[in-house]
Amino acid sequence: MRPITLFTGQWADLPLAVMAKKAASWGYQGLELAASGDHLDIDRAAEDRKYCRKLLDTLAKNKLKVWAISNHLAGQLTCDPDDDSRTDRFAPAALAGKKSAKRKWAVEQMKKSARAAANLGVKVVTGFTGSPIWHMLYSFPPVTEDMIEAGYEFFAKTWNPIMDEFRDCGVKFALEVHPTEIAFDLYSAKRTLDAIGNRAEFGFNFDPSHLQWQMVDPVCFLKEFPDRIYHVHVKDAAHTLDGKSGILCSHLDFGNPNRGWDFRSPGHGDVDFENIIRELNRIGYTGPLSVEWEDSGMDREYGAQDAFRFVKGIDFVSSKIKFDDAMDKRK
Repeated sequence: MRPITLFTGQWADLPLAVMAKKAASWGYQGLELAASGDHLDIDRAAEDRKYCRKLLDTLAKNKLKVWAISNHLAGQLTCDPDDDSRTDRFAPAALAGKKSAKRKWAVEQMKKSARAAANLGVKVVTGFTGSPIWHMLYSFPPVTEDMIEAGYEFFAKTWNPIMDEFRDCGVKFALEVHPTEIAFDLYSAKRTLDAIGNRAEFGFNFDPSHLQWQMVDPVCFLKEFPDRIYHVHVKDAAHTLDGKSGILCSHLDFGNPNRGWDFRSPGHGDVDFENIIRELNRIGYTGPLSVEWEDSGMDREYGAQDAFRFVKGIDFVSSKIKFDDAMDKRK
């Protein structure tokens, strides 16, 4: 059975020692450490093996392991428009509003993420890339194909040096396919791989919730990229369309009952997890199932415990026999 882990990004307000103790008591086998709060300092982990040992010891005391680390926030800055003040909070305060310095910091953070993972004995870094062309999604003012192609070229120019570092460290990067990223659905994911030359270091963190609300079949995504699924998030989403708001959600924040969709704790939305598990079995994915808990309508500690029970209940292995072989009396 695949290990069940908990992504710590939504728990960054808790010290790692507290988070580890809670996760272990709920049944989790590991944590996907996010570069948030005191859970993971990328700068230290990239250079200080003693610091990495201390992190691993904190997990080991609670019988937890780590199969992946995350640096979503810095990753977003690498390709997002550098004049977007929203991302100032992701960089050091001294870099706020300093466009080229902010992006340069982000690129170096992603390179350091590969070294941090290697020092922790981890083979996968999950995260974002941002996108220089997401704001062009709706083609008005008119958007030319050259503009879109330039966006993918910018991504490749930015990320090839990052991927060189991942290659040298023996670590893979798993992009969480997600609106606002260079890859947000099946076709844009394929174009992203093409843009970066289908490098083996670059793959995907499969999160069905982000596909579900866009009305993209998550199982189709798995079938399209069977050898690029480097990590899996377990998160749910539900359409709440009432004829008044669509999937663009009217600038209404998560948790607002008038939104056209919202995230749900696993098992409480529209995602067909059984067929996802069947397809993960078919493609041979044996990595962790990492719960990313996001549900504005549910207490997070209740949700984390409920999510563990749900994931444990839906994960199963493929049969090693043909079901009708038992009827052959000659055997």
